[in-house]
Amino acid sequence: MNPILTPYISMADMLVETFGKSCEVVLHDLNNPEHSVVYVAGNVTARQVGQNFEHLVKDVMLSDKLNNDYVANYYFEAKGKLIRSSTQLIFDQHHQLVGALCINIDTTPITEQIAYLNEFLPQLNPAKQEEQTAELPLSDMVENLMDKILNGQSPTAMSRDEKIEKIRFMEQKGLFLMKASIDKAAEKLGVNKVTVYSYLDEVRGKR
Repeated sequence: MNPILTPYISMADMLVETFGKSCEVVLHDLNNPEHSVVYVAGNVTARQVGQNFEHLVKDVMLSDKLNNDYVANYYFEAKGKLIRSSTQLIFDQHHQLVGALCINIDTTPITEQIAYLNEFLPQLNPAKQEEQTAELPLSDMVENLMDKILNGQSPTAMSRDEKIEKIRFMEQKGLFLMKASIDKAAEKLGVNKVTVYSYLDEVRGKR
């Protein structure tokens, strides 16, 4: 585990002791994406050490709600429970994304209480419309975010420094943790993969 993440272990334990059995805290080491979970306090979603971080990609890294390196109060379902979650991204001294701390709160008891109380309230509009929103594949979400970062700029009109800044922002967003992201960035910037790796080396301070 990355030593930068060590202090977050006691923080995870403290949060679970504070919020009780409905709380779970998961610590991720993103230097090992395939087995990013390095510590779990509490048991709400049955997350286990050694699992991956894929769920973070859609809910956090590619979220429009990502602000100041965290996303607060997003919801998902796990094990038949409605989970309210907040995630803090963790960066090293070079502002490279290295980890994430996720707080998961089981809201099922509260929502069941609300549903019970609602039965006693007048139903002004009993007709309910369900909207189904198709989730984009992960690769499409990565491409959409790259398009937002490029903001319509043509690669032929961008200088080398401008392209490096785009790569820097993609790196800060954690996009290069995803498979095939190098190929996609090369396509978007009108360069080859070797050039993208060269830009990444500069961004990461290896040159």
